[in-house]
Amino acid sequence: MPLVKILKFKSTLLAALLLSSTVQSSEFWGLESWMNSLKTPDFSEIKNVDQRKQAFFKYLLPEINKQNEKIIQLRSDIKTEHINQFKLKKIYKYYRVEEGDVDTLLTRVDVIPASLILAQGAYESNWGRSRFAKYYHNFFGLWCFKKGCGIIPLKRNKTATHEVAKFSSLDKGIEYYMRSINRNSAYTTLRKIRKNKRDTKSPITGIALAEGLENYAEIGYEYVETVQSIIRYNKLAKYDYKS
Repeated sequence: MPLVKILKFKSTLLAALLLSSTVQSSEFWGLESWMNSLKTPDFSEIKNVDQRKQAFFKYLLPEINKQNEKIIQLRSDIKTEHINQFKLKKIYKYYRVEEGDVDTLLTRVDVIPASLILAQGAYESNWGRSRFAKYYHNFFGLWCFKKGCGIIPLKRNKTATHEVAKFSSLDKGIEYYMRSINRNSAYTTLRKIRKNKRDTKSPITGIALAEGLENYAEIGYEYVETVQSIIRYNKLAKYDYKS
């Protein structure tokens, strides 16, 4: 089908959906989210496993690298003091660090290896095939606890209050995930491992940092081993940032 006809078809489809009063309200929670979900590959349609994996990596990796580059630049600005005090104050608050404690701030403003992010994303989203990944840009099983902040899981325990977080775009989902890893007290061990790598001038790898993910899931250290296995089997270390 010629490109012009494809674009015309998509425009007609979008107009029809916007005019409809029953636009799958249970799945699409905003125009921005809906538009961005159109960009998300339908991984369930890719039957060949290797092709699905490559499509998954190709989709997530550019945004992962973009977020890490932002962190690298911010880290450099903090270390060289090329940052105004107003912005720096906001950074301390963002990373939940006491103002003036630069050393602690730098343990949190640091990269997360792409191999680790890809492996967790693959595991948590079933290689992008979960509905939370497709429609809500949540590839990491991230939870939120304010009523209405996300989507209530179908099999949630009656006494539970958590929801599966929803994001309007992939970049917002990845940014939130990285912020959680970098500031949540549950991942203090991961950050200590990363700092040790920095101090000893050793490579910061997904395999190493995965050791600090024991609190990410209820299955504990089995989760660590699973993530490391995905990294090794799919040779994801080649995507890690070489600092």
